[in-house]
Amino acid sequence: MPNIVNQMVVRELQDEFKDAEGMVLVAFGGLTVEETSDIRGKLAEKNVRFKMVRNSLAKRVLADRDITFDGDAALKGNTGIAYGDAEAAIDAAKVFADKDVKKSGKVIVKGAVLEGNCLDAASATALADLPDRDSLHAMLLGVISGPARGLATVINAVPASVARVLQAHADDAEDGDEG
Repeated sequence: MPNIVNQMVVRELQDEFKDAEGMVLVAFGGLTVEETSDIRGKLAEKNVRFKMVRNSLAKRVLADRDITFDGDAALKGNTGIAYGDAEAAIDAAKVFADKDVKKSGKVIVKGAVLEGNCLDAASATALADLPDRDSLHAMLLGVISGPARGLATVINAVPASVARVLQAHADDAEDGDEG
């Protein structure tokens, strides 16, 4: 018979992970209390939830969601899972890829899940390079407004050049009248 505590933890993890669109799995050990608090604080600022989990229980909960990683590298050793919506997973990857966190070498990204797709460690780390929502909106706005701005410039250039030609003729006529 399974341990009652394990059953309770599995139920809690199932409730926590059921709405998660993204997760980042990390080896999260050897940190000082201050470093751990700092990383957890950065994750909380980005609305990312973080839990340390036992690998056997995490495997069970993720398998219930049809999430399995190739090999067992993602769920070996000390495992922490940062989770939330898809943007939260990207934000978590950015926090773990932060130069101060990487410099210590104590947090290692082991894998990720993004919208039901399992990612290996390299792909999970690459999530940090994705732009956030505001940056994407700004890029999209630039793409949409660029052609309109160009069209407005071209349309405005025609009357402006006609006005310059007329002004040049007027200036020439004035010079001719004076002489």
